[in-house]
Amino acid sequence: MTQAYEKLEARFRRMSVLSNIGEMLHWDMAAIMPDGGADARSEQLATLSVLHNELVNAPEMGDLLDAAESESLDDWQKANLSEMKRGWVHGTAVPADLVEKMSRAETSCEVAWRTARADNDFKGLLPKLQVVLDLSIEAGQAKAEALGTSVYDALLDQYDPMMRSERIDTLFAELEGFLPDFTAEVIERQKSEDKPISPVGPFPIETQNKVGLDLMKAVGFDFDHGRLDISHHPFCGGIPDDVRITTRYDENDFTSAIMGVLHETGHAMYERGLPKAWRNQLVGKARGMTMHESQSLLVEMQACRSEEFLTYAGPVFKQAFGGDDGAWNAKNLHRLYTRVEPGLIRVDADEVTYPAHVILRYRLERALIEGDMKLSDLPGAWNEMMEKLLGITPSDDRNGCMQDIHWPSGAWGYFPTYTLGAMAAAQIYAAAKDANPEIPAALSRGDFSPLMGWLGTNIHSRASSRSTDEILQAATGKVLGVDAFKAHMLSRYGQ
Repeated sequence: MTQAYEKLEARFRRMSVLSNIGEMLHWDMAAIMPDGGADARSEQLATLSVLHNELVNAPEMGDLLDAAESESLDDWQKANLSEMKRGWVHGTAVPADLVEKMSRAETSCEVAWRTARADNDFKGLLPKLQVVLDLSIEAGQAKAEALGTSVYDALLDQYDPMMRSERIDTLFAELEGFLPDFTAEVIERQKSEDKPISPVGPFPIETQNKVGLDLMKAVGFDFDHGRLDISHHPFCGGIPDDVRITTRYDENDFTSAIMGVLHETGHAMYERGLPKAWRNQLVGKARGMTMHESQSLLVEMQACRSEEFLTYAGPVFKQAFGGDDGAWNAKNLHRLYTRVEPGLIRVDADEVTYPAHVILRYRLERALIEGDMKLSDLPGAWNEMMEKLLGITPSDDRNGCMQDIHWPSGAWGYFPTYTLGAMAAAQIYAAAKDANPEIPAALSRGDFSPLMGWLGTNIHSRASSRSTDEILQAATGKVLGVDAFKAHMLSRYGQ
């Protein structure tokens, strides 16, 4: 008999549907909602958050979870029950009134961020951002007590289950011991090489959009279950059966939008590959943001910046944009896409300097969460750390501490997963090529099916049935580490 477990499945299915509705409302808010709809949207999202919280905090939930432990369950059901318990601990730790306050504050701050960033007005954003930070700390303190962790680790656990800052510190320290000298060597060597030919614009947005759609199809994106739109900050949202991705365009530079589309398509393919049998159950959802970012960075950085894929993409770009043939050949595009140069904007950074952007944000958000820094001091601290890590200083806050949507939307503890995901991406892609050496040749034909087939079997279909390390161990033979990322860097950028 599995009566308790069956009741839990029904309850968590309802909670999942409420979360799915929220995902679609968030996409609409970012992509097409007029600014005047912000107050109504805040009310909608807050109501959904409260309803979700009420279901999690139903008095009988604890008894059902205990009773289900003694029932006869298969491996997936046992894994699902484990995820239910984790979700219940997170959900019951935060009282309903705080959940509602957080939802309203995050929606308000996210909408305000759009205008404040455009106006380079950190002081104008500061009051709303302070409210979001304070409420996040309050929620983190409640979760930390329930989980037996630090406040920052409790927030991190929302995005990367069972990851802790102590382990991140160790992994990032290993990266920092390698990347600065390596980055300097690569930059110095590239100075002595012929500069890549930059394709000459303008690149009409309509044409960029068409190229993006064509490349999404090549990767395997199913347009019966998703779409591409424009937003202030590229992201992948929606639900597995209706995946919504966005990008942003610059008519003078096609590279950012195209690679942004491919990055988000990697996220989308992961969502679409999650097991249908476990839709709307926690075990059927993505295994945290380190794994999610590994899938986007694997597609963008590992596969689509390879010379093999650019052999296919060059003629596509040439046909769409015209111009000098030399600019579109694979070797030139590869040199263009692997050019290393410190820049201000994280989402446009090359893969060698990108970890520095993440380490900067990780350290700053920990300092803010742990009370070691005032939010009003963020612009100065940001500029100082960017100078230290990247050797450049923003001339304004728009291109400094206000460039990302994460903190205004309440995503504290998210940032380290980007570089953890890059490490995992290198590890996974190396294992995929070892298992099927034909993958690079297939990419040169625009054929992603061998790569996606392997990922579907070894990563996507496993969803949250195992921990991140367990999935990586089974797929690559190792838990998450830095070695494969370093080997990738040396292979692509070394002498």
